[in-house]
Amino acid sequence: MSAARNLTHSLENAGLKQTLEAHARFLARRPGGKRANLSRVDLSNAMLEGANLAEAELTGACLNGASLLGANLSRAVLFGADLRDADLREVDFSRADMRGVCLRGANLSRANLMGADLREGRIALQDAAKGFRILTHDRKPGDLNYVVMAGAALDGAHVSDESRLADLTDAVMTGAQLGGARLVKAIMDGADLTGAEVFQTDLSGASLKRAVLTGVDVREANLDKADLSEVLRAPPPIVYIDDVPLGDVLADHERFCATDGADGTVAKCSRVDFRCLRQLRRRVLTGMQAQQAVFFGMDLEGAELQGCDLTGADLRAANLRGADLRGAKLLDARLDRADLRGANLGPLIITGGRQLRTNLTRAVLRQADLRDAKAARARFLEADLTGAKLDGADLAGAELEF
Repeated sequence: MSAARNLTHSLENAGLKQTLEAHARFLARRPGGKRANLSRVDLSNAMLEGANLAEAELTGACLNGASLLGANLSRAVLFGADLRDADLREVDFSRADMRGVCLRGANLSRANLMGADLREGRIALQDAAKGFRILTHDRKPGDLNYVVMAGAALDGAHVSDESRLADLTDAVMTGAQLGGARLVKAIMDGADLTGAEVFQTDLSGASLKRAVLTGVDVREANLDKADLSEVLRAPPPIVYIDDVPLGDVLADHERFCATDGADGTVAKCSRVDFRCLRQLRRRVLTGMQAQQAVFFGMDLEGAELQGCDLTGADLRAANLRGADLRGAKLLDARLDRADLRGANLGPLIITGGRQLRTNLTRAVLRQADLRDAKAARARFLEADLTGAKLDGADLAGAELEF
C-alpha cells in the first residue's frame, strides 16, 4: 500500500449508515447516540444530500466530488478537509471549523457560512518511523500528497512550508451568507460571489483576482491588502464605443452581415462589457471582434458567432446552447460552467476549399456542459476540461490533451 493511502481510510456504506444513525440519536439526545467521527475518512463522491452532520468530526476527511446538497454541517469540524468539486449548495456551514479546507471548484450557491472559520491551517500527522507528515491537497483532482519531515524537531520552529489556506478558486458562491466569516489570505480567484452577504467578513490578504462581486456590498468587509485585480462588479447601465451606444454598434454589425459588407460596419468591441444588453439570443454577430470582452452569465443561445475573435473573453456561466461558434477564436477564454449543449464548434469552411478551426487553446471549460456539441477538429490544446460534460459530443479529429 502506498504511503498516500495511509492518510485516509475507507468506510463501507453499512458503516456510514450506522454512523449517521448514531449521530442522529446523538443530536436528539436519545439513548445509543454517538457523535459522528469521520476524521480522515475517504467519502469521495459520496451521496450525502440532506445529511445532518451538525457538530460532526470531519478533520482531514476526503469529500472530493461528494454531493451534500442541503446538508447540515453547522458547528462541524472540517479542519483540513478536501471538498474539491463537491456539491455544497444550500449547505449550512454556520460556525463550522473550516480552517485549511480545500474548496477548489466547489459549488456553494446559497450556502450559509455565517461565522464559519476559514483561516489557514494545516494537519501534521505523526508517524513513529517518519516523523511528521503535513497533509496537503494537490491541484490534481482526486490526489493527496504530503511533505515528509522525517525526524525533524519542530519545537519553536517557524515552518516556511506553504500553509493550507482556504482555497475557493472558481467556486460558485452566489447568494452565500458570509457575514462574520474569516477568510484571511483565502484564495478566491475567479470565485462567483454574486449577491453574497459579506457584512463584517474578514478578507484581509485574500486573493480575489477575477472574482465576481456583482450585487455585493463590500463596504463593511475587511479587504486590507486583498488582491482585487480584474474583479467583475455590476455592469454599467449603458456602454458606448466611440460615442455610439453598444446596441447600435451591434445593429450596424448585423447590417454588415446581412448585406455581405455592402452596408454597416464590423463591430470592434475589445474589452467591452456586454452585460448591459442582458441577452444576445440568436443575434447575428458573425466575425465580431470582442477580445477580452465580458459576457459573464449572459444568454447567447442560438447566437451566430462564426469566425468571432473572442480571445480572452469572459463567458463564464454563459448560455451558448445551440450557438454557432464555427471557426471562432476562443484562446484563453473563460467558459467555466458555460452551457454549450448542441453548440457548433466545428470548422468554418471558407473560400478556396480552406477552413478555420475553432481554437480553444488554453481555454478554461471547468464544469462546462458540452453534451451533444459538434466539436470535430476543434483545438483544445492545454484547455482545462475538468468536470466538463462531454456525453454525445462529436470530437472527431479534435486536438485534445487528457
